[in-house]
Amino acid sequence: MSWQEKWIAFKTILNREIRRYMRIWLQTLIPPAITTGLYFVIFGNLIGSRIGEMGGYDYMQFIVPGLIMMAVITNSYANVVASFYNTKFQRHIEEMLVSPLPNYIILTGYILGGVSRGIIVGIIVTIMSLFFSDLVVENILITITVVFLTAVLFSIFGFINAVFANSFDDISIVPTFILTPLTYLGGVFYSINLLPEFWRSVSMANPILYMVNTFRYGILGVSDIDITWAFVAIIIFIVGFYMYALHLLNSGRGIRS
Repeated sequence: MSWQEKWIAFKTILNREIRRYMRIWLQTLIPPAITTGLYFVIFGNLIGSRIGEMGGYDYMQFIVPGLIMMAVITNSYANVVASFYNTKFQRHIEEMLVSPLPNYIILTGYILGGVSRGIIVGIIVTIMSLFFSDLVVENILITITVVFLTAVLFSIFGFINAVFANSFDDISIVPTFILTPLTYLGGVFYSINLLPEFWRSVSMANPILYMVNTFRYGILGVSDIDITWAFVAIIIFIVGFYMYALHLLNSGRGIRS
């Protein structure tokens, strides 16, 4: 295939993914905003007024970056895992696999579809957060970069989960038993400096901690971890899992009957 044909194929997959969740925007874009709004009210206003400051900032300001990142993570992941599993279930994937379209184009199209939904939801949640706190971005480059990389990483996770899923129940196992606990223990609502030494060391093994803290550094200028190593870790994860996802697609594992 020529590069023009590959580009057209890539745009087709990406446009289909975007139109898929935009067509049902009341189910895909609005619920995350409502859920996050409840977090702002309950944790920010009600509980936050009793906690006071954390990390040198008002508690509401402290949790805003984590809540935005949590919305980006869950929605970029959910978009790809649901979309690709439906493609498997309805046998649409076989039409793409027998075409001359390279598998990396298919994979990248699904990933960027998930990224687009994660970023859109992140923007919606960010706008909502302005009604609860004064949000001033300290470093716009770090903020945008870490959001994009995080959305890419969890879109890849969603793709891998969809490959191994054999039923609709399987696509909810990882979010329920892995993604949600890691998110809540990833420093969204607290600073790991408050933890005892042992639990602080355990928290350092949580990859979401690095993403949340890097994003918080981009917005507030404070972080519990080294930002440089956080970026290195995220990029390594992206490259490693992208290659693994591409290998699964090339081998047809979980896809071909």
